Amino acid sequence: MSVQAGSEPEVTTPQRSLATSAARNLATTTKSAPQMQEITSRWLLRMLPWVSVQGGTYRVNRRLSYTVGDGRVTFVKTGDQVQVIPAELGELPLLRDYEDLEVLTELAQRCTQIDFAAGQELTSFGSPSDQVFLLAHGRIDQIGPGPYGDDAVLRTVADGAYFGEDSLADDEAIWEFTARAATPGTALVLSRQDFQLLADRVDSLRAHVAQVGARSDRRTNAFGEAAIDLSAGHVGEPVLPGTYVDYEARPREYELSIAQTVLRVHTRVADLYNQPMNQTEQQLRLTVEALRERQEHEMLNNREFGLLHNADYEQRIQPHDGVPGPDDLDALLSMRRDSKLFLAHPKAIAAFGRECNKRGLYPETVDVAGTRVQAWRGVPIFPCDKIPISDERTTSILCMRTGEQDQGVIGLHQPGLPDEIEPSLSCRFMGIDEQAIISYLVTAYFSAAVLVPDALGVLENVEIGRWR
Repeated sequence: MSVQAGSEPEVTTPQRSLATSAARNLATTTKSAPQMQEITSRWLLRMLPWVSVQGGTYRVNRRLSYTVGDGRVTFVKTGDQVQVIPAELGELPLLRDYEDLEVLTELAQRCTQIDFAAGQELTSFGSPSDQVFLLAHGRIDQIGPGPYGDDAVLRTVADGAYFGEDSLADDEAIWEFTARAATPGTALVLSRQDFQLLADRVDSLRAHVAQVGARSDRRTNAFGEAAIDLSAGHVGEPVLPGTYVDYEARPREYELSIAQTVLRVHTRVADLYNQPMNQTEQQLRLTVEALRERQEHEMLNNREFGLLHNADYEQRIQPHDGVPGPDDLDALLSMRRDSKLFLAHPKAIAAFGRECNKRGLYPETVDVAGTRVQAWRGVPIFPCDKIPISDERTTSILCMRTGEQDQGVIGLHQPGLPDEIEPSLSCRFMGIDEQAIISYLVTAYFSAAVLVPDALGVLENVEIGRWR
């Protein structure tokens, strides 16, 4: 050992007891079960009432409805130029079910692009209406006179919406609101003159417009359903009206969706490394957790039956100021009776909390299965990270009524499957291959159904990144 001049020699203390590294060889390690960060609370699966579906299909029979144009218009953007997809013009009530793509393409080419600034008025209340607006991007407030003479926001629309559609066929149409831009944006405008010139030239379009006009003469209630004739408040012996309740001729059917995987475990692992925890059981437990997570994701985001894609257009609203405020949640609640729950991304719940703090409001909490959950107006707000957040840092908040008896949102499954380990989830032994690997087929069947349109509402384009 070399010693530098002027320094003290290093003194090594001899070991007087057994080191911990050596002692561990004789100790039994306490182990946890395998952990998984993907597991969430899955409130949607826990709170939905589940209906048993025999035969794998659930049919939703509804009263006949004449509502049309319940979708959104989609656009294509090339640089700063925006064009409407021709087939998407079929979302307008007047063009519903019109399938001549050449005519729709010519109509799309007749649309004129306008760019507007925040605060700009696109229409004026009471003025003649001779054009339809297709909103490609931005948010617009529809403002009308309130009951005491002041202005009131009747509705807020955003990307994909349209307004002024009645003016295409009605020469005497007037604007029933002032359309004022809340944000900068872009819209396409189709004038009644351009539409009428094309209808006069194309026989199929003219006949379709006449057919839609005849269909609109049918008597309906406030929800667009075929009216039921009744008499009330009469005296004497008047002739009572006769009536019947008509049903939809082609009701929607929901087929159970599926999530599957093949779990593989080597026989050597299952035989030799099974204590103190059963390897197969732990592998299956984590696989089931992953399947349930994917199930909740599909029930929200699947384009066929996911709740975000199946909410009726009339049940979708926009936040008044972009951020999710108490007024927006009140508007969402007012659109349906007996709301059971809100469902929102945790970041949307945080944004709502910030808005409440600004106003000095402190939302209450309610007890749900032993867990304290934040609530608004007594309706619990459950977190769900499966609700997507867009690149613009916007998301959605869902509000729903649940249960088959209340004509709400329900989950669909089929319990009683062979080798079932949970309701509508089975684990089937598939055998051992030549490499001594055991295979199990793990399958989950599920779907979701909205029994009537007002059972589900969505607050769209909620900003979660604004901190002012």
